[in-house]
Amino acid sequence: MKFAQIIDFETERADEMRDLIRRYEEKARAEGRKIAPVRRTLLKDRDNPNRYLAVVEFDSYEEAMANSDNPETTELSKQLAALSTRAPAFTNCDIQEQGDL
Repeated sequence: MKFAQIIDFETERADEMRDLIRRYEEKARAEGRKIAPVRRTLLKDRDNPNRYLAVVEFDSYEEAMANSDNPETTELSKQLAALSTRAPAFTNCDIQEQGDL
């Protein structure tokens, strides 16, 4: 079953966060890392301009946990948290249905 994690965070440094994530993803691709998200979506709250929701999808819960256990992912999380104005909140979801309309 596919899995998604929703990360709710606030920052005034979104561009710096995007750069960190881009570099992390480029490095992961260059290394041929097999365990990685299959899709990432970033949402910005219209009512709170510093609040974001990141939806990160994986092929399975097990792959998501393996990715979380990767030391490079742990380091990225620390760097992103340092750019946040509050601690992120995480919601773990099993994807029940998906499709284009």
